[in-house]
Amino acid sequence: MCNNKKEEIRKELINLADEKYRKFHSNLCPGVENILGVRLPLLRQIAKNLAKDDYNDYLNNSNTKYYEEIMIEGLIIGYLKIDNENRFNYIKNFVPKINNWAVCDSFCNNLKFTNRNMAEVWGFILPYTSSKNEFDVRFAVVMILNFYIVEDYIDRVLSILNNIHHDGYYVKMAVAWAISFAYIHFPEKTLIFLKNNNLDNFTYNKSLQKIIESNRISKEGKDLMRSMKIKNA
Repeated sequence: MCNNKKEEIRKELINLADEKYRKFHSNLCPGVENILGVRLPLLRQIAKNLAKDDYNDYLNNSNTKYYEEIMIEGLIIGYLKIDNENRFNYIKNFVPKINNWAVCDSFCNNLKFTNRNMAEVWGFILPYTSSKNEFDVRFAVVMILNFYIVEDYIDRVLSILNNIHHDGYYVKMAVAWAISFAYIHFPEKTLIFLKNNNLDNFTYNKSLQKIIESNRISKEGKDLMRSMKIKNA
């Protein structure tokens, strides 16, 4: 049954593939060669259906060929109605499969159980912030920016972001994105952080750029960010 379900879904994905969307999405995910071109809402629906019944066979089948199949696996984990211990085990097994920003970010966004288990999930993701693997770290940072830019965690969040030192482009961009979120919600604390931090110049300037690009920041705030940029960095 295991292989039959995987093959059945694969055939469905091939039928749903949109060549124009494949080209568009492939341009957004450089280096990812196995994209069929199935839109995310369709993948979500497939994952929801699998999460009701056939998820165990699907998640435990290593016969994975396409980007969309990896995406579905990640989405299923967020939709499951299971206890935390089992979900953490599924997450732990899935994170090493992440090799691009799109799977990472959609996976994290779908782990809504975090809202009901803040302390436990925080403890779970922290070790990933010091991983040597680029997408392990991005997983942790995107989880932080999705769920932990809140009053009870903001001081810890800024401290964690300040101590992430990974050369991966997708880590640096996620850290900058998280800092921009922090500034939107906690401008005073984040401004203090921006004036005294251990960020590399690229991540620091990207953080300021993302703040400037936000439509939730005043003209005065944007002008301040422009004045703080490190020149020739």
